[in-house]
Amino acid sequence: MRTLRVRPLPESVTNGITQLHRVTPDSAGWHYVGFEMFQLKAGAMLDAEGDADEVCVVLLSGTGQLVSGMADSGVVEGRSSVFDHTPPTALYAPMHARWSVQAVTDCEIAVCKAPGITGTHPARIILPSDMSLEVRGSGTNTRHVCNILPETEPADSLLVVEVITPSGNWSSYPPHKHDKDNLPHESYLEETYFHKLNPPQGYVHQRVYTDDRSLDETVSAEDGDVVLVPKGYHPVGVPHGYESYYLNVMAGPKRIWKFYNDPNHEWMLR
Repeated sequence: MRTLRVRPLPESVTNGITQLHRVTPDSAGWHYVGFEMFQLKAGAMLDAEGDADEVCVVLLSGTGQLVSGMADSGVVEGRSSVFDHTPPTALYAPMHARWSVQAVTDCEIAVCKAPGITGTHPARIILPSDMSLEVRGSGTNTRHVCNILPETEPADSLLVVEVITPSGNWSSYPPHKHDKDNLPHESYLEETYFHKLNPPQGYVHQRVYTDDRSLDETVSAEDGDVVLVPKGYHPVGVPHGYESYYLNVMAGPKRIWKFYNDPNHEWMLR
C-alpha cells in the first residue's frame, strides 16, 4: 500500500523555482486529484502550457502576478504567511489554458489539479473578497475556514478550501468521510491535505480509517507534508502550543461535497 504521508521532495532549485510536491493520480493510486507545491524566488516565473486538467493556483504567501489568458491579477501583495488570517488570491484556469505566476518577492504557490470536463469555464482571478469565510465547530472543535473554490463557484471538478485550527483543537471532526458515490447522502471525493504549522517545528496527528478498519493509519504530519485521503474518516488533532493550517484539494466523479459522519462520534453534534 502507498504511504499516506508524502514528504517534500529533495530540494533542487531551477531558475529560482523549487518544487516541493508533485502528487499525481498515478503516484497517489487514485483517479482525480493532483497537487503541486512550489517556492519561487523573487523574479522567478512559473508557467505551464495547460493540459487535460483544470487548475486552481493559490498564492499562499508573497507578492506576485497571476495570469491566464485575459485573467490578470496585476501585482498582488499577498500574505506574509498562511497564518496571517486573511484570504489568499487565486487563479482558476480551465483545461488546456496556459497560466503563469511571476514572483515579485519570494512566493509560495500551490497548484491544485483535477480533470477538466467541459473546459467552458473561463479563466478568472479569485479575489480574497470572493471567498467566503466561516467558523465551524465550538470549543476545542473550533476552526476557521476559507472557501477558495467551493461547489457554489464554477469549475468542472475542483474543490479547494483552506483551514486554520487553533492550538489544542480538533479539525475535520467529528470524523467524517466522503468515499461513496451515494448521493444525496454522500459523494465520492479524493482529498489531499497540505499541512503547515506555526511555529514550523510542530506536528499534527491525522487518522485515516474506514468502518471495517481495512485502512486504519495515524500519521504525524509535519510542516510541509501532504496527507493523502483516498477513503475513510480523516480527523486532525493539533497539539497544544501549535497552530495548524491545511489546504484541501478535493475532486471526484461529481462536483459536490456531501459527507457522512462516523456514527460512533456523531452524538456530539446533537
